[in-house]
Amino acid sequence: MRKWSSLFVALLVTLAVLVQTKDVSAKEHSWLDITKLDQGVIEVTYKAPTTNSYRVMISKSNITYNYQLASNGQVHSFPLQFGNGDYKVSLLEQVSGNKYKVLDYVTVQLNLADSKIVYLNSIEKVKWNENSKAALKAKELTKNLKSDEDKVKAIYAYITKNIKYDTKLAKIQTPDYTPDPDQVLTSQSATCYGYSSLFAAMLRSVDIPAKLVTGSSAYVTEYHAWNEVFLNGKWNLIDTTVDAGLKYTKNKAMIKESSKYKTAKYY
Repeated sequence: MRKWSSLFVALLVTLAVLVQTKDVSAKEHSWLDITKLDQGVIEVTYKAPTTNSYRVMISKSNITYNYQLASNGQVHSFPLQFGNGDYKVSLLEQVSGNKYKVLDYVTVQLNLADSKIVYLNSIEKVKWNENSKAALKAKELTKNLKSDEDKVKAIYAYITKNIKYDTKLAKIQTPDYTPDPDQVLTSQSATCYGYSSLFAAMLRSVDIPAKLVTGSSAYVTEYHAWNEVFLNGKWNLIDTTVDAGLKYTKNKAMIKESSKYKTAKYY
């Protein structure tokens, strides 16, 4: 996955914003839906007049994340995961290469009583709904379980025992690749990105807050993805990809040491 990592970082570094338009009220922007703002997410839908590449850029203070945007009218859900305050949401159109112009932007204010609600939503990188395969499987695995800890362990055990690492996908995965939890369940294979997306989707579907995190780890040499799960009053680091490779190892720890991981991005 090193190739994917390098391309992804290069894209973020070299993406240049050329033009900015005047900011007005969010109500005047048909491409942006803020009806789920109280859950810590926004939705973007854009029907483009051209075949150019489009992106959504979300910024708060000195943090900026860029997301690929389908221009066919598809609904995209994005998290506002950087805490309460003002977020700048920009709609970008490709000019050439990695140069983009701002078609429009909106400032939205987030004010959540509990920030963990952000990590229960279906978003672009963690897609699920009540009838999705990921959600139905999670409910099947946890139907007789009472505690969140037992539910996490049941879903963790299923993923680490049944999902195999996809070495072919790892070689061709592009910077804009987005995992599909249901597809991972169907194929029973994934890269670390797919493992962490599936785990997060299944946990969120049973009301357990879970982050998808990317960065580096002492356990692997490539750019990596894992999860942080809110359990017993705190965030716990769990790496289903690494543990799937250790499924025949006895007494492996589900909760990993955070000192062995370095976060680059989280969703």
